[in-house]
Amino acid sequence: MGERVGFVGLGIMGARMAACLARAGHEVAVYNRTAEKAEAWVAEHGGRLAATPRAAAEGAAAVITMVVDGPQVEHVLLGEDGAAHGAEPGALMIDMSTIAPAAARRIGAALAERGLPFVDAPVSGSSPKAQDGTLTIMAGGTDADVARARPFFDAMGETILHVGALGQGQTVKVISNAVGATNCATLAQALVVGKAAGVDMHGLVGVLGASSAASTMVTLKAERMLEHDYTPMFRLAHMLKDVGICLDESEAAGVPFPAAALARELYNAAMGRGLAEQDFAAVLEAAEGLAGIRI
Repeated sequence: MGERVGFVGLGIMGARMAACLARAGHEVAVYNRTAEKAEAWVAEHGGRLAATPRAAAEGAAAVITMVVDGPQVEHVLLGEDGAAHGAEPGALMIDMSTIAPAAARRIGAALAERGLPFVDAPVSGSSPKAQDGTLTIMAGGTDADVARARPFFDAMGETILHVGALGQGQTVKVISNAVGATNCATLAQALVVGKAAGVDMHGLVGVLGASSAASTMVTLKAERMLEHDYTPMFRLAHMLKDVGICLDESEAAGVPFPAAALARELYNAAMGRGLAEQDFAAVLEAAEGLAGIRI
């Protein structure tokens, strides 16, 4: 039997994740800062249109947030008309955004004072996996709270991992994203080197995908890079934010992450070229700029 779920944030990922919940039989009430997106979602998938996060939380067994950053999560949960003001005591709050681990713990403590359990559960996988309900979900929280969240995770994800206490989902996520971002930046540089060396570019991509250099980034991004197709699956600005959070965590832990730090410089350079809203594969433009070569 489906449950009532409030869903806040209908961006590239959130709209698809909420649709998976609806397909699984849950009764979904949606809120989005841009109301037109929420209206279009309800017209396509059914459910209930909520005028505020508070309204989305009314009568819900769980409220899921999927927004950009920590301040937005805090606002939609705890701010004026936030979900915490509409939720019944004991309703489960689940944040699936990517935010700083310390922010997740702080928000969780504030929710606990209101009798609202909290799980941080960021996701890995771009929009196609959100569409198919095959995301990887890394959850932080108590055993009981994560178990309560599991039916919702099952609707949206294929690989669901309980990785530790509250905040640890975020820690694992930003480390993972920093590796992915570094991989993509390295791929961009390799393609520029290949172009400068005069090799067959599609042949190079084929070898990268079939050798020890193979990776998800080669599979997802290499051919798109050859076409300079940066249709956003995951925006460059969001990837840069995640790498920054990871580097903050590594600094706090007292250990270096030099590869991620170097990658951040390339993403910063791409931001300077006005590519914030493009897919993070647009880091290629920064690598091309450094070399003075366009592949």
